Amino acid sequence: MNHPRRRGWAVLRNLAVPALALAVVATLPLARSEDAPAPATASQAGLAPISHNYGLPYGKTVKGQFLSYNDFHGAIDPPSGSGAVVNGTPAGGVEYLATYLKKLRAEAAKDGRQTLTVGAGDLVGGSPLVSAAFHDEPTIELMNEIGLQVSSVGNHEFDEGVAELLRLQRGGCHPTDGCQDGDGFRGAKFTYLAANTINKKTGLPILPPIDIRFVQGQPVGFVGLTLEGTPGIVNPAGIKNVTFTNEIKTANKWGSLLKLFGIKAQVLLVHQGGTQNASEQTPVPGVSDCNNFNGPLVDIVKGLNPEFSLVVSGHTHKFYSCTLPNAKSTSVVTSAGTNGQVVTDIDYTIDRRTGRFAEITAKNVVVENGVSDGAGGWKKDPVTGAFLKNPDTVDPKAKKVADKYRTAVAPIANKVVGEITGDIVRLAGANGESPMGDVIADGQLAWTKNDGAQLALMNPGGIRADFDAEASAGGEPDGKITYGEAFTVQPFNNLVVTQTLTGAQIKDVLEQQFVGFGGQTTQRILQVSAGVTYSWNSTAAAGAKVTDLKLNGTAIDPAASYRVTTNDFLANGGDGFTNLAKGTNRTTAQGFDIDALIGYLSAGTPVAPGPANRITKVG
Repeated sequence: MNHPRRRGWAVLRNLAVPALALAVVATLPLARSEDAPAPATASQAGLAPISHNYGLPYGKTVKGQFLSYNDFHGAIDPPSGSGAVVNGTPAGGVEYLATYLKKLRAEAAKDGRQTLTVGAGDLVGGSPLVSAAFHDEPTIELMNEIGLQVSSVGNHEFDEGVAELLRLQRGGCHPTDGCQDGDGFRGAKFTYLAANTINKKTGLPILPPIDIRFVQGQPVGFVGLTLEGTPGIVNPAGIKNVTFTNEIKTANKWGSLLKLFGIKAQVLLVHQGGTQNASEQTPVPGVSDCNNFNGPLVDIVKGLNPEFSLVVSGHTHKFYSCTLPNAKSTSVVTSAGTNGQVVTDIDYTIDRRTGRFAEITAKNVVVENGVSDGAGGWKKDPVTGAFLKNPDTVDPKAKKVADKYRTAVAPIANKVVGEITGDIVRLAGANGESPMGDVIADGQLAWTKNDGAQLALMNPGGIRADFDAEASAGGEPDGKITYGEAFTVQPFNNLVVTQTLTGAQIKDVLEQQFVGFGGQTTQRILQVSAGVTYSWNSTAAAGAKVTDLKLNGTAIDPAASYRVTTNDFLANGGDGFTNLAKGTNRTTAQGFDIDALIGYLSAGTPVAPGPANRITKVG
């Protein structure tokens, strides 16, 4: 005979996510923290692994494991170039991620732990061609294959708009391109959570806000959400029918519902994060450290209800394992970097009497894909210098799915589209400028010269990879760039637009790179095309940081008009650049931003790395 309490929990799980729970919570006010933040009770000194005991007078417990990752970004293939390693270890690639997940699950099972695999958003979007060419269906299919069960949405889940996100969850062919791989698309088997993405018409989340899973009969509640600032970093056109609510208030609102139902072991999956910072003692923080930790996540955790003993985070592409104070107690806070190169292994116990987490231990595990040289290093190809991949740690089932899409996209991906004289990297110097940023801005300027463009600006967040002159995934000679490599650098298919701005407006745009001007909350240095020069001073007041602004050696006239090229994401006010949305006489170039880059690469002369000296930092 079934135990009546378990039958009750089964019913609860079926009711908590759909309309009944939504209707209940729609009538509740946004929750407030019960008390002022308390100091953390565990060390934040960068222990690996981090461990926190909640000091409960517990007796019988259940043991479990969470495996988590975030910001996968369709990284089916192992990353290359400067992104190929994590603290010196070659890592990543979905076949290797699958192997590590299976290995960690097997270890947990031997210890009597049941595993739940969870994510913290940006599984898709900003993806290489092997996934993006099929609207990220390959990534969703592979997340199903490797056993993901629950994930929050991230800002990049909205790159193609709300309707496309719902299709990825529910399945069905793309409304324009159909089912390109020929075998249909059934959608995600895992559950996307979107507690703070609210439909303006209904006032309810567009996807489930919560999920409830059972570990040896004990309920664990999940709340999933993205950062409140999502509208500022995605194309506004795709999210016009939704709003994004505050992370703390939304998490506590749904956490209070879970608590009302008696679920006190709660996990927040949030696509917002922080970062470790190097110090004299720790110049290279470890993957499970919490070295000089800061960022938006700190204040979010401070306001959380104490039931959120675990916070799985993302967005910053950083790895860390921390304990941070919440409203009354302590939360263990984790992030697994990016691109499937790290998995967070979280062991925990739950006190059966109270239903709360009794102990949580978390560590980050690097998803190694290399071949050891037996001397503490990794073998490389003697010709290209690329790290060799280890065939013995490939998961065959994940590889089979990935190879289907690799084969389908290869004719497009391996087509040579241009040539470079040497490596072109996206890493910016102290002035905020990068060689790759220069090249992309120059390419967009060249693409729109016939429309009267005089200068171009590029957002650094849209530059997703380096050009490695010796990389030859398609067998191309050194220095040759393929379409797939170019797309990996610029994967968003933004439009290229040119509009008229006055010199004063251009100055305001550049001032809006810095926190405190025009509502900007994050410093972002725009990449500039050849001929644009200026200086900036970090110590100057907001609105007065930019000086000596010139175009081709002549001071930009505040009263004169100039034709300025950007992608449409920026032109619509993305990344907080609302001053760019004030332009007039907007025109749209043929093709996408990737076409502008390819046009520049294929113009006849090999492209050299940008000089990265157009911007000068003076203080």
